[in-house]
Amino acid sequence: MTIEDSRYEAVSSRDARFDGVFFFAVSTTGIYCRPSCPAITPKRQNVSFYRTAAAAQGAGFRACRRCRPDAVPGSAEWNARADVVGRAMRLIGDGIVDREGVSGLADRLGYSARQVQRQLNAELGAGPIALARAQRGHTARVLLQTTTMQAAEIAFAAGFASVRQFNDTIREIYAATPSELRSARPGRSSRFGPVAPENGAAGVPLRLAYRGPYASVEVFDHLAGRAITGIEEIVGERGSRIYRRTLRLPGGSGVAEVAEQPGAGGWLECRLHLTDLRDLTTATQRMRRLFDLDADPGAVAERLGADPSLAPLVAARPGLRAPGTADPHELAVRVVGGGRELGNALVAAYGHRLCEPSGGLTHLFPRADDLAGAELSELGLPEAREGALRMLTTALAEGTVTLDPGADRDETERELLALPGIDARTTGYIRMRALGDPDVLLTEDPAVRAGMRRAGATLADAESWRPWSSYAMHHFWTMP
Repeated sequence: MTIEDSRYEAVSSRDARFDGVFFFAVSTTGIYCRPSCPAITPKRQNVSFYRTAAAAQGAGFRACRRCRPDAVPGSAEWNARADVVGRAMRLIGDGIVDREGVSGLADRLGYSARQVQRQLNAELGAGPIALARAQRGHTARVLLQTTTMQAAEIAFAAGFASVRQFNDTIREIYAATPSELRSARPGRSSRFGPVAPENGAAGVPLRLAYRGPYASVEVFDHLAGRAITGIEEIVGERGSRIYRRTLRLPGGSGVAEVAEQPGAGGWLECRLHLTDLRDLTTATQRMRRLFDLDADPGAVAERLGADPSLAPLVAARPGLRAPGTADPHELAVRVVGGGRELGNALVAAYGHRLCEPSGGLTHLFPRADDLAGAELSELGLPEAREGALRMLTTALAEGTVTLDPGADRDETERELLALPGIDARTTGYIRMRALGDPDVLLTEDPAVRAGMRRAGATLADAESWRPWSSYAMHHFWTMP
């Protein structure tokens, strides 16, 4: 059986596990869909397959209005891969092409723009501009259907260079004008109130899609146990909580709210309050990384469940995630400085106050630039830890250590280990959460070792857990 035959089987069975992994297009209708599209399955001879929505759009197909293929989770492959294509996809998702152009993307990857273009086209059927354009189209649709903003405002908020470019792209992707797309918006409600409030004061509501089961209680417990005062808060009772946090974004600040919703089908409800709506795409991607929403729990369960010591844990906690971070610099500073207590002290001493507090959220986490030149002595840290923190923040401020989504993980690990006072355990934790590496096992961590002993697992078993070692580690951490 060929790969395309396997994909057609997934389409025939409407298998949602493959949403975002590939897309299929139908020559007789001119539309492309997600594999789980509920429409009648087209004949095999009329179907073609694409790795990305941008490739399907480039081939002349428009998005299905029924299954909305632009709203699927991202492919877990891009998080797992450490090569230039995987790194490029993570950077494009963070909005680098919109902010810095293809040349900026290439500079961050350490390749020429022509090399990046060639590799993406060869593997994905679309170059960086087409991939970024597809992402802008999705952002525009969200704004059209969830806000009362004028179309011209939406065009620039979504990253388009002109209203004409915005109109042309919407027509090409959705076969509808912006006005028609807006009039077709769903009238659903949410935990946060109406989807499109008339006063526009309630932020932008989103449904953050994921595939497979999602262990939301464990993820919210993980975040609640590490929340920093003024930066993060958890409101509500366990099982129906809302996680809130401040965001430092390229265009300004923001506040994100995500509802726990255990057992909800296929998405987490989110609302973003942004000072600059051009940050919508970046903010959305950062929350997706924080909540590990592009993971493939099926692939993880298949690999880890084959190990007798892990199988009971996988069965007990289906969809367990490995949370990332909304701010890699913040995460690294917190880890090197000593965790939650140090984070609270840093925010109190050096955090940036919001213009208007939002509930218990009052500050943005201090920038590495600010901490690199700060005294730090009033924090009462041991001399070695204070020195390590100063070395890290200086390296981040000067750019000698890079923690953006497209960073080379191996190179970054070497750079971190070269800094005095930063050990392998700390570096591995930063690699897992700040760089989103799904294949980290902190064998130096006492809690991991204790969990492995209780489960009956040994280091000799660890090779079989790859490339999902981070998820194995979270199972050990969450053992009763």
